[in-house]
Amino acid sequence: MSPYALSMLMSSLAVGTIITMSSHHWFLAWMGLEINTLAIIPLMTKMHHPRAAESATKYFLTQATASALILFSTTINAWMTGEWTIMNMTNHTPTVILTLALAIKLGIAPFHLWLPDVLQGLNMLTCLILSTWQKLAPMALMMLTSHQLNTNLLIAMALMSTIIGGWGGLNQTQMRKIMAYSSIAHLGWMILVISFAPSLALLNLFIYLVLTSSMFLMLMTLNSTNTNKLSISWLKTPTLAASMMATLMALGGLPPTSGFLPKWLILQEMTKQHLGTLSALMAMSALLSLFFYIRLSYTISMTSPPNISNSSLTWRKKKNLTYVIPILIIMSATMMPITPTLLLLN
Repeated sequence: MSPYALSMLMSSLAVGTIITMSSHHWFLAWMGLEINTLAIIPLMTKMHHPRAAESATKYFLTQATASALILFSTTINAWMTGEWTIMNMTNHTPTVILTLALAIKLGIAPFHLWLPDVLQGLNMLTCLILSTWQKLAPMALMMLTSHQLNTNLLIAMALMSTIIGGWGGLNQTQMRKIMAYSSIAHLGWMILVISFAPSLALLNLFIYLVLTSSMFLMLMTLNSTNTNKLSISWLKTPTLAASMMATLMALGGLPPTSGFLPKWLILQEMTKQHLGTLSALMAMSALLSLFFYIRLSYTISMTSPPNISNSSLTWRKKKNLTYVIPILIIMSATMMPITPTLLLLN
């Protein structure tokens, strides 16, 4: 792809997200979401492969359906209230339609089926953009309207997302599908607490972005797209393989990594709201995700594929490692000690 076209598409992605996040009018927010969708589709199809075309088509149809539902719900709300303001979603019917539309946009269960298939047909860089940047605009709209959304519906979708995100990733061998199910599970934790404490949902989103970005950048550096390639990563870059294990533990939410922080605070908030049974179910569903993260760590550290070469080391290609990966790895593993500071910021 031409650098000029690439810069134009990336700028459009940024502009679409900024328009949605800074708007107070529903039509302007909808227009930002549309710019976002139309800007990423050429990035999906730049591989010129049938799987990429299939992924782009699935993504376009799904996002177009969600955008139509958002426009439909906001039109009903404007007809009932006489306002297009984002903060004024007071009627039950348009609020429920809006919640379902944003769930489709984000890939939250039970509207999650498009996400693993779409990610599997794309390259790692586009998967990184789709899993991180494309979540910002819909999540911003959900946070703006969090005090008006249907709490019971959000709780049901959150519990379903964490269970399906953990269960779906158990038998996967492709890293892109595993990261897709990881994204579904993390989004479940975010929307669980968004009605009670939006600041915790924002903290969870920030840590999710850091962990997912570091994971995808390490997979791009090691050129690992499945678990078989991941098993020889320690022969290529041992330090990066060890860092990937720490990031996987953070994604699973094990202390003292950064991933434990939002889960701990969310469960604490849920028990304050007298939702002890829901907290126990969420904690147990997190064990499903933790299982396949531990399995990947086992694959990296304790398995060795058959090697016909007499040498114990594979040929190493020089990689231009940027300073972004070490910074993200450090943030993935060491944000837990600064918990008091983060709580003061809230």
